[in-house]
Amino acid sequence: MMKTIIKIADLKRQFTMGEEIVHALKGISFSIYEKEFVTIMGSSGSGKSTLLNILGCLDTPTSGLYEIDGIAMKDLTRNELAKVRNEKIGFIFQSYNLLPRTTAIENVELPLLYNNNIPAKERRERAEHALELVGLSGRLYHTPSQLSGGQQQRVAIARSLVNDPVLILADEATGNLDTKTSYEIMSLFQKLNSEGKTIAFVTHEPDIATFSNRTIILKDGLITKDSIVENVNDAAKALENLVSEVGTD
Repeated sequence: MMKTIIKIADLKRQFTMGEEIVHALKGISFSIYEKEFVTIMGSSGSGKSTLLNILGCLDTPTSGLYEIDGIAMKDLTRNELAKVRNEKIGFIFQSYNLLPRTTAIENVELPLLYNNNIPAKERRERAEHALELVGLSGRLYHTPSQLSGGQQQRVAIARSLVNDPVLILADEATGNLDTKTSYEIMSLFQKLNSEGKTIAFVTHEPDIATFSNRTIILKDGLITKDSIVENVNDAAKALENLVSEVGTD
C-alpha cells in the first residue's frame, strides 16, 4: 500500500473582510501519495493560493483535517509548524527567492542552518550533492546575478532538496521562465520524481500540467476535477522537439 504524504479532509478556510465573510476553501478533500507528481490548477479566486499556504504550513484552516507525513497540523504551535515546514517540505517559488549577494552553495545551505544537529562540514557536503543533482556542480560559487533564470531556479530546486523533504512544493516554478527553460526545469522535476520525490506543483499553465501524473483543478473554493493524466508528456522530448523546431526556422 502506498504511503500517504498529504491527507486533506473537508478542509475549509474563511476570511473576514470588513463585514463580508469570504469562503476561500469550501470543504475540499484529497490525498497525495508517495512518489506522485501532482499539479494543482485554478484561476484567480479559485482558492489555489489559500490551499498552497495551508499545504506549506504558512496558514491554518478554519476547519477540517490537514496531515503531512502522518502529522496533523491542527494543534501545532507556531514553532512546531515552522519545524515541520523546514524538515518536511522543500519550497520552490516563482521568483526563486535567492539571497542576491550569496553564492549558490550558501543559498542551498540555508535550510540546514536551522538544524543545530548538522555540522558545517555535512551542510557543505549536502549542498554540494544537491547542486550536483540539478546539474550545477560547476556553479557552486556563482551569485544569482552570475546565473541565468533557469540556473537560479535550479539553485532554488537544490535548496528544496537539501533537507531530504517528504514533499517538494512548487509555486508557479516556471512562471518567470521562457518555454525552453520551462521544459528544462520540468525535465528536472520528472527526473526527481522518477527517483522517488513526491511533488505538488501549482501552476496556471495547462501545458506544464501535462508533465505531471495527476491534476487537481480548483474553482470557487471547491475541487472540480481530480484526474490521473493518461498520457504524461516527456519534458526532455518536448524540449528536444522545441529545439529542433527553432533550428529549422
